[in-house]
Amino acid sequence: MEQMDECCSTQLIDGDGSFNVDGLARFSKAVKLAECGLSYAVVSIMGPQSSGKSTLLNHLFRTNFREMDAFRGRSQTTKGIWMAKCADIEPCTLVMDLEGTDGRERGEDDTAFEKQSALFALAVSDIVLINMWCHDIGREQAANKPLLKTVFQVMMRLFSPRKTTLLFVIRDKTRTPLENLEPVLREDIQKIWDNVPKPQAHKDTPLSEFFNVEVTALNSYEEKEEQFKEQVAALRQRFYHSIAPGGLAGDRRAVVPASGFSFSAQQIWKIIKENKDLDLPAHKVMVATVRCEEIANEKFAQLVENEEWCELEEAAQSGLVSGFGKKLSLILEECLSEYDMEAIYFEESVRNAKRQNLETRLLQLVQPAYHSVLGHLRSKILDDFKDAFEKALSGGEAFAVAAHDCTQSYIAEFGKGCADVAIKQAKWDATKVRDKLHRDIEAHVDSVRAAKLSEITATYEGKLNKALAEPVESLLDAASNETWPSIRNLLQRETKTAVSGFTGALSGFDINDSTLDEMVSNLERYARSVVETKAREEAGRVLIRMKDRFATLFSRDSDSMPRVWTGKEDIRGITKAARSASLKLLSVMAVLRLEEDADNIENTLALALVDTNNKKVTSVDPLASSTWEEVSAEKTLITPVQCKSLWRQFKTETEYSVSQAIAAQEANKRNNNWMPPPWAILALVVLGFNEFMTLLRNPLWLLVIFVGFLLVKALWVQLDISGEFRNGALPGLLSLSTKFLPTVMNLLKKLAEEGQTPTAPAPQRQAPLESNYGDNSTQVNSDSASSNITSTENGIEHSSSLRQRQVQMN
Repeated sequence: MEQMDECCSTQLIDGDGSFNVDGLARFSKAVKLAECGLSYAVVSIMGPQSSGKSTLLNHLFRTNFREMDAFRGRSQTTKGIWMAKCADIEPCTLVMDLEGTDGRERGEDDTAFEKQSALFALAVSDIVLINMWCHDIGREQAANKPLLKTVFQVMMRLFSPRKTTLLFVIRDKTRTPLENLEPVLREDIQKIWDNVPKPQAHKDTPLSEFFNVEVTALNSYEEKEEQFKEQVAALRQRFYHSIAPGGLAGDRRAVVPASGFSFSAQQIWKIIKENKDLDLPAHKVMVATVRCEEIANEKFAQLVENEEWCELEEAAQSGLVSGFGKKLSLILEECLSEYDMEAIYFEESVRNAKRQNLETRLLQLVQPAYHSVLGHLRSKILDDFKDAFEKALSGGEAFAVAAHDCTQSYIAEFGKGCADVAIKQAKWDATKVRDKLHRDIEAHVDSVRAAKLSEITATYEGKLNKALAEPVESLLDAASNETWPSIRNLLQRETKTAVSGFTGALSGFDINDSTLDEMVSNLERYARSVVETKAREEAGRVLIRMKDRFATLFSRDSDSMPRVWTGKEDIRGITKAARSASLKLLSVMAVLRLEEDADNIENTLALALVDTNNKKVTSVDPLASSTWEEVSAEKTLITPVQCKSLWRQFKTETEYSVSQAIAAQEANKRNNNWMPPPWAILALVVLGFNEFMTLLRNPLWLLVIFVGFLLVKALWVQLDISGEFRNGALPGLLSLSTKFLPTVMNLLKKLAEEGQTPTAPAPQRQAPLESNYGDNSTQVNSDSASSNITSTENGIEHSSSLRQRQVQMN
């Protein structure tokens, strides 16, 4: 490629028919062609070789195309097609200098390239200059005849909706006036048009439907240069505002916008080279499609790299952006406006379709950010709702009222936020996000409602548990005929109180009647379950309760004082009463009696377990069953078989206490009956009268007897004879036989030690046994010794009495 005048001209198509894509792109950029829109015109020139085409263009448009050097002979100067920008002509005018026809350089290939270049010039040009010699007008074999035939033939391959201006430039005009030359030329043109083969659709179509024919004449440049320049200057004026209505290029119906000229020319030449028919309207649509697509891609790429959009997108990912919709709408509007400005001159349908496609792509690009901001808005509204809802509940507002008011308020707040996020170019509906927010709010309200209801239910269940568990346990422990009526009254009273408070607490939740009835029923069932659970727990401990009740009634009297088995008590009666009370406890614990249903369990147990003497002889054991008569299994706490087993175990574990009481009573009786019977005492008095009189006559015997009594009494106390014989005669004798000799030796030793102890300077209280004797020189003080021994005896008797009470209590 050769470029001249600072890239304002370039070779468009070389001599081999190769299109110079890069050169045209640089040329378009240099002349700022893309900024022209539709305000540009394309002029091309055709004519025989060496007919002065380049010279005419250089003088007419002030270009610098290469001209033929006449001194070097006639030869081909322009090869292929050259393009340049006209200087100082408005609007922007592009000039194409075509290779001359009938050149000897091409030889037989001349016709092919001639037709291709002519078709290209007609397709892209608004004005076609046909350079011809004045002396060829009216001649049958003139040099311009093949050229005109070529022009008209290729015109049949163009389906163009606009007229092309054919400006015939007559060179080297003679003295014949133009007014006389022009009719001859038009007649020759019409003959050529009539003889050109045409498609059936255009067989009768006049020439004027395809071309605007204009004729001008110029003097010889070599012979009359000054006149030539003046005539060229006058002709130049006709190219000013050539695209205006009435101008040389007034028909602008199929013009391609300047920004698409490069691509359009390239595609036209490609089609021509492939020898295909050139449908210019379809080509215009194709050019518009490609260029609008390129513009749209360019604007899309610019938006992707737009710093303001990148900052907005990053902010949208991290949180809620104030004024997001307005900011993004401005960015999109600016991008689409730039597209409109650059694509405004292309085919409207294509332009609008590509604009819509661009808008769709832009919205797809920004949609994630939009949804992200909507998500942040939804999260913020939901968090604000939760805080406001919690504050409303904490302030004592009714649950249903707080839920309704807060929901309405924050759904409306979300609507305002959606308006702030909304993008003007998009018709996106935030209904799905709003519905999701509404579902989230409802889910939160439901969860809070469930938590509150659970809390209220737990509170009243706790109150019921506290109000029922311990009283029921106490009533069951008392186990009387009034136990279950009292439990029923307690259950009814506490349940009624709890239900009243419970329904009051639920009044603010706007619960429907069926749900409220179900919750109240659940609370009532819970109250009943508390009683049933406690009853079953106590039934599991019934044996312990029975033994405790038996021990209480058997070991203590009516004043709750420990019993002392003195021998006067009716152990059999006490035992029977205690066992009857324990059996009463067992009968009470046997079944649940929360309904006023009569049963015969107590009589059955009494007849089977206690009143064995009155029990009728029968072959069927009433307790040999796993169910009670007329009592369902659900109400059974202790089965008849279990009652029988428990009673057997109870009797086994309480028999020891009864046997201990009987033994204690017998031992007490023996201790109290050691004196001889009255007849023996009377016999001793009658038979011992003489001995009694002897003692009265000799008082010294009384002293000896008294001292002996003291010694025997001391041995009695020391050996604890009454205690030893309490467990029987034989065990008592065996025990005394082992203790007698050590006790006597110990007593004598203490008397000997007491006799060796010196007399104390001041009278002091002596130990019980050691104070009975002085040293060898001191006389025995009978009164003192008797007093001391008596004191020791009383102490021993007191200790023995305490041990006896302890045994009786055990």
